[in-house]
Amino acid sequence: MRDIQSESDFREIYLDRVGVNGVRYPIRIKDRHDTYQHTNALINLYVNLPKEFRGTHMSRFIEILNRYQSDLSFSKLKNILMETKASLKADEAHIEILFTYFILKKSPVSNIESYMDYTCQFIASQKDHFDFILEVNVPVQLVCPCSKEISEYGAHNQRGLATIRIRMNGMVWIEELVLIAENAGSSPLFALLKREDEKYVTEQAYDHPKFVEDVVRDIVVPLENDSRITWYQVEVLSQESIHNHNAYASVTKR
Repeated sequence: MRDIQSESDFREIYLDRVGVNGVRYPIRIKDRHDTYQHTNALINLYVNLPKEFRGTHMSRFIEILNRYQSDLSFSKLKNILMETKASLKADEAHIEILFTYFILKKSPVSNIESYMDYTCQFIASQKDHFDFILEVNVPVQLVCPCSKEISEYGAHNQRGLATIRIRMNGMVWIEELVLIAENAGSSPLFALLKREDEKYVTEQAYDHPKFVEDVVRDIVVPLENDSRITWYQVEVLSQESIHNHNAYASVTKR
């Protein structure tokens, strides 16, 4: 059969990335307790395309994912990218795996266990060397310090989202980054709260008011002090309850 994708292209334009985008896929993720949790992922897998080729072979991307379906963990990403490069005769391969990660948490007073979900992402590339970024998104509660200071009673509070991206030279678990972010907010979030828990969380947040700037800095301190982390990017977004806009702060390690 005629291989149209491999035919020459007269426009001579190099493409940075071609491949499959938005592949919904079941995966297994290894957690800190040395067990695996099954979850769903949204996967993008790309290679570069030299200017002399008209297109790439899309089916090969899915075939490679199928071969690694039982373990799409961090330790297998380099193998996936190397195989993708070889199969597509490319110089570079790139993968993004967006998935939901669950952590069993106890409510602060009643100690009832329930699952919290966190949106995480593996971002990896392989050209001359392997590059990997771990992204963790953590919802937190924020109480405005200014509102608390100027109000006779109460203070406006809202949900914030802390995003941490890191490069590392030693294993850093998702649970560790979640804990750093939750400790930096006014209070963590929980899936289940009884009345005594709700009282505790409300008062805990009120006693620890934070600007988004405070949260970013309080996340950076432990990242800077961790020798396993070689690079980081931290973003905090506050979904303001009394404004029609959000508050935002970020920092990237140079």
